Amino acid sequence: MNDKDLFVKTEEYIGKTVTLEGWVKNHRKQKEFGFISFSDGTFFTPIQIVYEKDLKDFDEIQKIRVGSSIRVVGEVVESPKEGQAFEVKAKEVTLLGDCPEDYPIQPKPHSREFLREQAYLRPRTNLFQAVFRVRSKAAAAIHEYFQDRDYVYLHAPLITAADAEGAGEMFQVTTLDLERIAKEKKVDYSKDFFGRPASLTVSGQLQGETFALAFKKIYTFGPTFRAENSNTKTHANEFWMIEPEISFCDLEGDMDIMEDMLKYVVKYVLENCKEELEFLDNFVEKGLIEKLEKLVDSKAVRITHHDAIQYLLDSGKKFEFEPKFGEDLAREHEKYLTEEKFNCPVFVYNWPKDIKAFYMRLNDDKETVAAVDLLVPGSGELMGGSQREERLDVLNARMDELKMEKDTLWWYLKLREYGGCIHSGFGMGFERLIMYLTGIENIRDVIPYPRTPGNCEF
Repeated sequence: MNDKDLFVKTEEYIGKTVTLEGWVKNHRKQKEFGFISFSDGTFFTPIQIVYEKDLKDFDEIQKIRVGSSIRVVGEVVESPKEGQAFEVKAKEVTLLGDCPEDYPIQPKPHSREFLREQAYLRPRTNLFQAVFRVRSKAAAAIHEYFQDRDYVYLHAPLITAADAEGAGEMFQVTTLDLERIAKEKKVDYSKDFFGRPASLTVSGQLQGETFALAFKKIYTFGPTFRAENSNTKTHANEFWMIEPEISFCDLEGDMDIMEDMLKYVVKYVLENCKEELEFLDNFVEKGLIEKLEKLVDSKAVRITHHDAIQYLLDSGKKFEFEPKFGEDLAREHEKYLTEEKFNCPVFVYNWPKDIKAFYMRLNDDKETVAAVDLLVPGSGELMGGSQREERLDVLNARMDELKMEKDTLWWYLKLREYGGCIHSGFGMGFERLIMYLTGIENIRDVIPYPRTPGNCEF
């Protein structure tokens, strides 16, 4: 059996003998008895194992060190300790896998920087038990949300010849001899594995659009890659994205889905990660649960980018970065709009075309596109989307304006000729969501093994 069974069905097991297998988180030894803090990883809260001197292997049990794996056979009894419903009185404790004295994860505070160096062991700590269980439940909620609403789950390719963002920040995939190329100073892509330049994807959106125009509603949920040499707390070179695409949906409908999905996921985590969120509320971000509950109960406001800038200019506040029409919003601007001006989530839509991607639908003013960002209190931008440009002539003109190569995107353009329709979609960085749900401020601490500039450890 596992730990979770005992916590969920405690009354059923009181007085019964159970067998547990897991790891020692702490071991407090007394002359006549001892306490082992035990976990098998199936529940956040550890179980207290009590053993007494009358056990035949008492002296050997006392030698068991933190980090060791053990098997425990014992009786589940009501605990005399306040706040603890039960404990297990051991009849047998068997050492399965020993652990040396210099085991890095001792029962004491460790810095997150230190734990990144021990990333293969950090899932055993309380902090990362909480973070990665929240991550797991959030992923389940995302799939449940879309599956229950008849979206088709698309596995978009990770290797692509198309740059969805037009930014060029892509990792190249090649089997060519780079040392020989460096000597000869020329590249013949016809001899490469795919016969053309190929890269790791920055987004599954473009392929997602092709499936949305067949299945009506699809979503991708998988890894994406960005060759951006950035060492901030919010950037990683490998990260996961959720990207739905919906046919016959305009920008207003897109915003409806964005808000509904986010609230669904947050509510799901609140209901299924109570112990983890209580821990994170106590030790990572005070008021975390209140923040999440407030979001679920809120109603997002919708303002244009022009109005957002005007609100910032009219606020009378002194910002480090001056708000300007036609330019992006800074984190401090997002904070003011969500936490001071409106005190709720805020959709900012109709963005200047010059700072947005080529595929976003051009508005009638010819200056803005039907793009939207969702800003939330305590985090800022959490997701972004747009109505996609379905008009072939406008899309062609936009790509020409940006001097984009069309050869690798011929199929994306051709799609507009074969039964095209109004369609929209959005993207959300999964790690950014997990940072919001856990209060963790560094993206390196919400990914099992972060990939950042100069770091590809583990």
